[in-house]
Amino acid sequence: MAEWLGTGLQNLLQRFNSASRLQNLKRVVSKTGERNMSVPQDLFYEKTHEWLRIDDHTATVGITDFAQEQLSDLTFVELPEVGVEFEAGDEVAVLESVKAASDIYAPVAGKIVAINSELEDKPELINEKPYDEGWLFKIEFKKEEDVDNLLSAEEYEDLCEE
Repeated sequence: MAEWLGTGLQNLLQRFNSASRLQNLKRVVSKTGERNMSVPQDLFYEKTHEWLRIDDHTATVGITDFAQEQLSDLTFVELPEVGVEFEAGDEVAVLESVKAASDIYAPVAGKIVAINSELEDKPELINEKPYDEGWLFKIEFKKEEDVDNLLSAEEYEDLCEE
């Protein structure tokens, strides 16, 4: 891991890496009890239902299984432009579904370095594979303290069960 990440992020990563490797994906029952919601243990989460996969100083961002289930069938995705900088909490993208439109927020401050342009023609990838082909954008983050405020998988599961 890059040294510039500092001890805060390194402590978080160590906490996640110490979790059992035998179970990469934990299944939890949603509040309604009608379906299982997948919450990968190796990701970070935001209270607004975005997930982050951190690789060095870049975070791949998408929406969680819980979020895509709440939105239902996605019909349109408006992604940010590559090169644009955002602060944590800024509106970055918009997802539209048969039920509603939803703003997506930057979970960390930084610069957009890539977008998933495949979603323009296939927004349903978010519903089908929210943690894989359904990723939204990649952001090169600049503030380590933003990462310190993210949730672990267990904390996110607790949030969804409330």
